[in-house]
Amino acid sequence: MNINKKYLFKLIEIAKESQKNSYSPYSNYPVGSSVLCESGKIYGGCNVENVSFGLSMCAERTAIFKAISNGEKKIKAICVVAKSAIPCGACRQVMVEFAEKDCDIICVDYDPTCKNKDKIMIIKLSKLLYKPFTPQSSGL
Repeated sequence: MNINKKYLFKLIEIAKESQKNSYSPYSNYPVGSSVLCESGKIYGGCNVENVSFGLSMCAERTAIFKAISNGEKKIKAICVVAKSAIPCGACRQVMVEFAEKDCDIICVDYDPTCKNKDKIMIIKLSKLLYKPFTPQSSGL
């Protein structure tokens, strides 16, 4: 684990706050996320569903895109909060675009309706997406 504990708890807090803004009327699966950038700033995001399911956006990509659209260039850590939290394949690929392979991905199994303790798993991005599609691997 490379992540500083101060940042770990702040990332979890912001992801939980972002989860409250989830628009998930179809799946009833609210997700919150946060990203720590090289600048030290943290951006949060939530999942936003659409009746045309393919147009929905995951919380992780929302947070990443928010950071990038605010001028950030490098993601240092990513947190996702949900019941049985783990980033989907599309989010993993986007993470590879903006984070190093040793980036900590913090997955927090959290259900705001329960009083159970959070289960926290921290995994490196390189373990989350084996042999990613990169500019180097694609010849770009």
